[in-house]
Amino acid sequence: MTGSVDHRRIGEVMAGGGEAAELFGAAVAALGEVASGDGALRAVRHPLGFLCLPVRREGVHGVCVHVFDDGAHRAATGLTTSPVHAHSWDLASCVLYGEVGNLRVRVRDRPDDPSHRVFEVHSGPGSVDEIRPTARLVRWEPAERETSGPGRIYTLPAGEFHATVVPPGVHAATLLYGRLLPGRFDMTLGPVHGALHRVVRQTCDAAQTVRAARDVLRRLDGRPTR
Repeated sequence: MTGSVDHRRIGEVMAGGGEAAELFGAAVAALGEVASGDGALRAVRHPLGFLCLPVRREGVHGVCVHVFDDGAHRAATGLTTSPVHAHSWDLASCVLYGEVGNLRVRVRDRPDDPSHRVFEVHSGPGSVDEIRPTARLVRWEPAERETSGPGRIYTLPAGEFHATVVPPGVHAATLLYGRLLPGRFDMTLGPVHGALHRVVRQTCDAAQTVRAARDVLRRLDGRPTR
């Protein structure tokens, strides 16, 4: 966790549609601390296909930098459910570079003719997620799709199903602010006959974490990466 990140201010700027320059500055400051290699923060490769740098966690508030790159896309190939999911927290995200697509979906209860089952994601210690099947059987269909470029802020309320769309080979990063809603669980759509199982998120080592932070900083500066 980095000390310079003011999660309350970041939340206020995103909620109020404030200046993206302030958010870029916050991202650069946080990533600079990570890139120094002095902290204990470790990046995590998420099964949904991005690298997460959890730069601030305090109570129900959290700030992360999400990085979409070729390595993160490869991590998504081991996904045990579909990419369609819903968060247990209200989300606001500012695109730092690249383009990030967000596909909102409609999920309808169809117990007699389902295509998917709703699963709850219970996160425990050691980067272990327990994926628990529920009794809810559904079908989903695409609704609105939006694509956001650098400086754009997009929001998603807790409980709204969606899928993040960043094509393979495209590099992008976002600064994300989340506010957890008590009593909620993350949800995902999985196989109708899927069983309870556990997924371990891949934690990067210190060197990998520093390289990831430095790569994002170079791209923000507009300099080519090695």
